[in-house]
Amino acid sequence: MHVHDLLQLDSLGLSLLWGEEALLGQEVVGVTATDLEEPGRFLGPGELVLSGLVWWAEGDAAKVDRFVSALAEAGATALLAGEETHGRVPDALVAACRAHRVPIVAVPARTSFRAVTEAVYLRQWGDLSRRPTRLFALPENVRAELSRLVEDGAGPAELLDRACAHLGRVSCYLLTASGRTVARTPSAPELPARQAPAAAARGGTWLRIEAEGSPYDAWQLYVPEPDAAPPRVLHEIADVLARCRDGQARRIAADRLAGQELIGVLEAVPATAAAASVVSSDTGALEEALAAAGLPPGGPYRVLVATSGDALAEGLAHLDDAVYAVGRSVAVLHDDPDAGGDAVDRLRAVWPLLRQCADPQTHLRLGVGARAAGAEGLRASLNQAGFALTAADEATPVREVERLDTLAELMAGVPPEVRTVFGTRILGELGDGMLRETLEVFLANNCSWARTAEALHLHVNTVHYRIERVEALTGRDLSRLDHKLDLYAALRCG
Repeated sequence: MHVHDLLQLDSLGLSLLWGEEALLGQEVVGVTATDLEEPGRFLGPGELVLSGLVWWAEGDAAKVDRFVSALAEAGATALLAGEETHGRVPDALVAACRAHRVPIVAVPARTSFRAVTEAVYLRQWGDLSRRPTRLFALPENVRAELSRLVEDGAGPAELLDRACAHLGRVSCYLLTASGRTVARTPSAPELPARQAPAAAARGGTWLRIEAEGSPYDAWQLYVPEPDAAPPRVLHEIADVLARCRDGQARRIAADRLAGQELIGVLEAVPATAAAASVVSSDTGALEEALAAAGLPPGGPYRVLVATSGDALAEGLAHLDDAVYAVGRSVAVLHDDPDAGGDAVDRLRAVWPLLRQCADPQTHLRLGVGARAAGAEGLRASLNQAGFALTAADEATPVREVERLDTLAELMAGVPPEVRTVFGTRILGELGDGMLRETLEVFLANNCSWARTAEALHLHVNTVHYRIERVEALTGRDLSRLDHKLDLYAALRCG
């Protein structure tokens, strides 16, 4: 199957923006949809790349060149660029594709990426579908049974089991993008999420089931033995599972809505209330919202706040026995330490897997509030989680408020705009020159005149003079502990 074949399909309405005849005749082996700025590590030779161009920014030529060069280095056959996000395919992208010799095709807003993917695989496996059904496609009775199961709301585990039953003892997995096992056949051994990348490196057959939601929503059908099932059979199974996922997506959306309603009630509860009747009323509303979201009464609970609610939902789904409700970016977790160990430690362990699914430029972070004994402590846990999220960074992307144990970590949780004002207010007169440097070294050496002079290669009298100037400009007395802390904190804010 070639790019030429797609361009001839009137139902898709594709438009060729650039591509030489020889390049358009390259063999297409698969399709990958991505909006990562540097997608090369997820691509294979011969693949068509679908992109909605969410990553594109006006005037950023370097970003455009990185994206297209990644496609060229991976051996992609063409870029199919969606027009829905920006109204048209940017000229800069077309120019970059011409420079790197990657054909580029415009996908109109009315054409879904799923329609393009289905068209590719229909053409790709069309020859197989004309061969004897008993060898190269699901038996008619199996196909009918699977359709009935989908209509009845069967889950992916039951569907995968029934779809593969006639193949014998075949090992087959249904995995999420982060490696979580959604379902596996009875003969398939357990595959921990952290081992999924190694499994991919060993080969086998991988069939991606695209999703139009977040990067965490896509499924992958994985068969370790490449010859265990004919390709046409696997594509039919994938189609059934895609229909199942669509049904699950509606149920998940309903659950997320209930979770967001709980978060809305929680955010409306004041941190303190003057009257006991107000406290009782707020607690009662929270308890009702907790029950409506499927959480058991009485706690204990934790509140989690993430930079991505979709990543948070997928991370919590890795915890098989966890009970939780997720909203747009906040979750309430029933966190009983006597049941299944520390849920937050397990969530921290899968966080790197979630980060691999996200755009490399996305700073995926999580803040965790303290354990609340009951509904009345949830608002405090929410505030703590928000503070811990601000303190989280690239080195520590999952931050628990209970593990903040240094002044530097505490200061990191203060919003950047507040830190800037505080630092400027205290240190503004010092500037960024020698007085600031002297103060930093002086505090780092526990206010030792001799060690500071040695570190800066100065005479002790010069250090005395500079510190006197610091005290005069800041209005602080460095012989007082509270004033030392003021200046130390201000330096941390700078």
